[in-house]
Amino acid sequence: LCLNPSDFPLVEENFNDNEFTIDSKALLKLLNKSKFSISNDETRHYLSGVFLHQTERNNNYFLTAAATDSHRMSISKTKLNSKINFEPIILPKKTIYQLITLLEDQESIVKICNIKSKIKFEFDNCLLISKLIDGKFPNYIQVIPKNNEKKLEINLSNFLNSVGKVASVSTDKKEGVKFQLSKDALKLSVNNPNSGDGTDTLEVKFDYDLDISFNSKYLIDVASQIDGEKIIFYLNETGSPALIRDPVDTDSQFIVMPMKA
Repeated sequence: LCLNPSDFPLVEENFNDNEFTIDSKALLKLLNKSKFSISNDETRHYLSGVFLHQTERNNNYFLTAAATDSHRMSISKTKLNSKINFEPIILPKKTIYQLITLLEDQESIVKICNIKSKIKFEFDNCLLISKLIDGKFPNYIQVIPKNNEKKLEINLSNFLNSVGKVASVSTDKKEGVKFQLSKDALKLSVNNPNSGDGTDTLEVKFDYDLDISFNSKYLIDVASQIDGEKIIFYLNETGSPALIRDPVDTDSQFIVMPMKA
């Protein structure tokens, strides 16, 4: 029993016009830092993948990844050796997870090239060709907060433990965690009428008074991608999105919309 070879897609297409190379670890980092913000909303198919594109800053060129589900956004970039011939693409979710699995044990150079509606990844003995998502990714740059000057600095390990503890009282993982911020203190609380209350207080670096709530799962997803020992929030007002950064990885940033109190 076998399948007719003519039923298979062509592998030997001429991809070589737009070829460039990238370190496998750099590509893996890009995908991991952005994948959790991919939308599951099938009605907006253009959000169901990672937007890969070339960006420029101070005469340096970067391969940048962005993903959003309209409640949160992840942006990460890695420096390229030089300018590349690469049209912006939206890489499908399934391809991203396949790539991550293949790249996890790799330390090699990945050759990438795309034509029309397809992209090819080639490294070691692997060749992955994927269709791309046909659509226009929104202008994510204009969503990045510009006036968030209230800096909140928290120990990452303490923050993850605290959010996990207070969120555990609720069976709904989308439960809002309320931040009650004052001078160098953060009180985290979850109030669920069915299962009870959870509270915890952390020592932080903060100079303002502010109350704001976030989806606990979104906070844990972002915190899990922080490489350093601290997580830094840049806040504005109660209803304004938070900009989250990793002091160790200046090439990545995350935006999380607050929940209504």
